Amino acid sequence: MTIKLLLADDHAMVRKGLHVFLATQADMTLVGEASTGFETLEQAALLQPDIVLMDLNMPMLNGIEATRRLKSSHPDIKVIVLTSFSDQDHVLPAIRAGARGYLLKDVEPDELARAIRRVFQGQVELHPNVTVQLMDLMAAPEQGRAQSGAAALDPLADLTKREQEVLLHIAKGKSNKEIGDALTITERTVKTHVSHVLDKLGLADRTQAAIFAVKLGLTE
Repeated sequence: MTIKLLLADDHAMVRKGLHVFLATQADMTLVGEASTGFETLEQAALLQPDIVLMDLNMPMLNGIEATRRLKSSHPDIKVIVLTSFSDQDHVLPAIRAGARGYLLKDVEPDELARAIRRVFQGQVELHPNVTVQLMDLMAAPEQGRAQSGAAALDPLADLTKREQEVLLHIAKGKSNKEIGDALTITERTVKTHVSHVLDKLGLADRTQAAIFAVKLGLTE
């Protein structure tokens, strides 16, 4: 299956370089390009790509807001942020907006190709620098949280044993198919469990679920 890509970046040279590289990947096709956030939304609606490679620093409408609007109107389209910024002011908002991947522009071409394929398969891809930023953020004391007995309760108490197992595999970056194979259940059943996990934990998507699970130490 060919992965359809939309490239969103306001620098023509960046778009040209990525265009040349992506043309060498037999299982990928670049269906369109955009130089602003608004153009990205228009092209995504018209071309229906599988994945948008999204720069954050674009005129008129930045990549974070473009991601948020895109995920709201076209939830099946996956977004991989491809940027020069790895600070918390960019990383966390982008992930909260719905990005399934966050890579820096110094990524090696082969690593980028692998990341695209993994995100297409339903997994999450984060640059190591981004992972460090997220871990630092999660390790910091949370501000403004009410100190009550409820805060001490098990945050996974509402999840069934199977849902907790699914969450553990999400934290490991596994796709629905891989989770199904590991738990000997159908991919459709996995999707149902994932939906229940997100609803019960009040999370928007698998990326947030993965971060939540890592924060709880569910990586073993």
